[in-house]
Amino acid sequence: MQKSAGSITSHLLGGLYCCLRRCIFAVLSAGPLPNHIAFIMDGNRRYARRRNMGEGDGHKAGFSALLSVLRYCYELGIKYVTVYAFSIDNFRRKPKEVQTFMELMREKIEELLQQESIINEYGVRLHFIGNMQLLTEPVRVAAEKAMRVTAHNQERVLLICVAYTSRDEIVHAVQESCKDKWNEIQPSKEDKVSNGEFTRINQGLKRNGLDLNFHNSCNENETKACSILHEEAEGAEEKDALLEQNVKKHDDNYSEGEITSCNGTVEITEERKYKQHQIASIKLVDIEKHMYMAVAPDPDILIRTSGEARLSNFLLWQTSACPLYAPKVLWPEIGLRHLVWAVLNFQRHHFYLEKKKKQF
Repeated sequence: MQKSAGSITSHLLGGLYCCLRRCIFAVLSAGPLPNHIAFIMDGNRRYARRRNMGEGDGHKAGFSALLSVLRYCYELGIKYVTVYAFSIDNFRRKPKEVQTFMELMREKIEELLQQESIINEYGVRLHFIGNMQLLTEPVRVAAEKAMRVTAHNQERVLLICVAYTSRDEIVHAVQESCKDKWNEIQPSKEDKVSNGEFTRINQGLKRNGLDLNFHNSCNENETKACSILHEEAEGAEEKDALLEQNVKKHDDNYSEGEITSCNGTVEITEERKYKQHQIASIKLVDIEKHMYMAVAPDPDILIRTSGEARLSNFLLWQTSACPLYAPKVLWPEIGLRHLVWAVLNFQRHHFYLEKKKKQF
């Protein structure tokens, strides 16, 4: 009898809490709402240590907190939610701890795909953001399956950053942009250089130790300084001078080519000539197009738990005009009040934030 009474009481309290939450969200909806909120889920391990919990239990508690926060966000009408689940730097932790987290991640991904999960309840599309090749194969396979299964969902989007750092994302975007530009200029230049001149120039550069097609060898995650020293081949002065005269005859408006080296990426403009207004250059839009986070707009609010006011290499490119809210609670302790306070802060500074965004 007592158990039945307790169950009824719990059910009534749950209903009252749900009604109260909807009333709060209705009031918040009267003002501008964020379209995208990002979370740094900090404090799972400290939460476990303070409560003498087993290894991995802190992350399990953090996953439960994540489901609650997602429900609040989706009820409020927020379309995009991004969570920082695992950094590339976290691979430096003890191998056993990393393995435990990977197994837990695979298990939780499978839970998210179950029919009664919050993903199916709200029609959420999953995106896993980061260098997926660094994940263990079971986790990578589970993540790819989750993205494929939820690809048809359009109402809400959940972005999970794993094997991610912002610096790695920027390097990746620069590398991909350079590849695009190379593929863009190469065919057009081949059309402009007739009578086999392109082949002759390429062969001449190879004699001097430079291959025009070597750029693919610089496709690595870590930034490396690539330098190219182009020296005139001994005894080839007359042939090179003859080649220069032939190219000048093709178009007097052509400009000298350059060889430029940068962090981990080499952009090569060949020694032959082409018009200045057709020189390909990497622009801001090219970099942003190749960002991992290009699938979502920049976040409007960044929330980091545990009181730490640091970005920790998370969304450095995307948060230039984004307010940071850092409650002192650990991630498993985050609640509705923290989300409400963050949204109120956003609304209070909304006009100023929109003005700052327009300046970028």
